[in-house]
Amino acid sequence: MKQTEQKQENVIQAGNLNKKYGDFQLSIPRLEIPKGFATALIGENGAGKTTLLNILSGIRLDFQGEVSYFGDRSRKLDGSVQERIGYTGPGSYYLPHWTIRQVEEISGLLFAGFQKERFRELCEDMGISRSMTKSVKKLSDGNRMKLMLAAVLSRDTELLIMDEPASPLDPLMREQLCDRMRDYLEEGDGERSIFFSTHNIADMENVTDYCLIMEHGTIVEEGFVEDLKEEYVLVKGEASDADQTGEVLFSMSRNSYGFEGICRTRDLERLAGLDIAVEIPTLSQICVAVMKANTVNSPRKGRGSGL
Repeated sequence: MKQTEQKQENVIQAGNLNKKYGDFQLSIPRLEIPKGFATALIGENGAGKTTLLNILSGIRLDFQGEVSYFGDRSRKLDGSVQERIGYTGPGSYYLPHWTIRQVEEISGLLFAGFQKERFRELCEDMGISRSMTKSVKKLSDGNRMKLMLAAVLSRDTELLIMDEPASPLDPLMREQLCDRMRDYLEEGDGERSIFFSTHNIADMENVTDYCLIMEHGTIVEEGFVEDLKEEYVLVKGEASDADQTGEVLFSMSRNSYGFEGICRTRDLERLAGLDIAVEIPTLSQICVAVMKANTVNSPRKGRGSGL
């Protein structure tokens, strides 16, 4: 049975979210983040990912719409809810003159569930324990993200909202991040959830359970990864057949030897008679194809309109 066919609780529910500034408009009629899973928010620069995460984490309050948390439509982002949520992001979350030691002290004052010993262990594991007296402004982008991760993973939370946590990290630390995210979920025994944005789709695929693909301020595709890999297929064929697949494949690369592209599984029958091979696509291949199909100039633009 597909994941989407099972009754699923949501850790976040939102409806009619709207935020407009300049030429950009965030417009999301419905948003549901499944409980107990790691959900990835994927999209191009400027798609609205940070705006959405800022709304859900309470950083941005100037929006229209309703947001509720932890399966209760009446539960809004008050102090008791914020205690259950951890946030990391690329911005100036800590004051630049704070030292790592002060981050530890202030986190203990702000959050009842903060564990000082756990924080120090994580700082040691992440290689920043020798910089405890160094100010935040003097840390590299990577070490600043490590500090945020150490602080948020030292708290007793049920939901992590993470804006591009992997971007400033080196490849080894990205792998460790995925391990820590998976550990966080497993230790929660189904009661913990993660919602994160990423540009590093390939690096983060092994920790992604559910995926939201965003373009131009709205969600254009979503689903559990295993379901998406049933709904989409990677098609490969001879170069001489490439032109005949143009109306079926909405993302294609070609050279003198052949072609490959993504199409919906339901459309495979339209390629009957061609000498093609069909493979399971990666999440990265699916996301890139869907984003290409929803660019401003794409004839396939629009959720559910042939993607």
